[in-house]
Amino acid sequence: MATLYLVATPIGNLDDMTLRALHVLESVPLIAAEDTRHTLKLLTHFGLRRPLTSLHARNEERQLQTILARLEQHDIALVSDAGTPALSDPGVRLVSAAVAAGHPVVPVPGPSAVLAALISSGLPTNQFTFLGFLPRKRGELERVLREAGEAKRTFVFFESPHRLLRTLDIMASALGPRSLVVAREITKVHEEFLRGTPATLLEHFAKTPPRGELTVVVAGSDWKAS
Repeated sequence: MATLYLVATPIGNLDDMTLRALHVLESVPLIAAEDTRHTLKLLTHFGLRRPLTSLHARNEERQLQTILARLEQHDIALVSDAGTPALSDPGVRLVSAAVAAGHPVVPVPGPSAVLAALISSGLPTNQFTFLGFLPRKRGELERVLREAGEAKRTFVFFESPHRLLRTLDIMASALGPRSLVVAREITKVHEEFLRGTPATLLEHFAKTPPRGELTVVVAGSDWKAS
């Protein structure tokens, strides 16, 4: 049976593209992409020309049967705009349906903002929880942060620049002086890792508004910095 390949792509620095990823993208008859325009630029950079079809949050349900029908005929690669597909990105339904239909699903590992931020944080990595993108409603956001903060595991989440200050303010109240890291623009020109507590980082970002892609890593409830 044909194979569905889950191909990780760079989150910033194009040099992070793996040789295996290039080989797979060059060999498959079709690439399902979150944004075909973005993926076309990536393929063009590496001198690749492959047919593309879109698979994003708004059309995944509608596209599912069409892509599965194509998968009955030949291999397909799934990519997101950046990083590892189906991780807080479209594709989960496709992967589940491909597995149910008996197709091999093969990961082609590579860049991941979650793992890059985690291993650079200096916080425990043996156990962690990934929360993805946090809820927008304040009440639900407070609940999620309090529940995550009660656990002993490190937790990681994505946040947008315009919501970061509110999130840090809630964390300062709910978690107190907890160690955390805000990783900004990972692998890009302006990459930086800002370390502190919710209160100290709230003060910093109030003076220097955050920009770019943000990944936040927070220590578990029993972590004591050495």
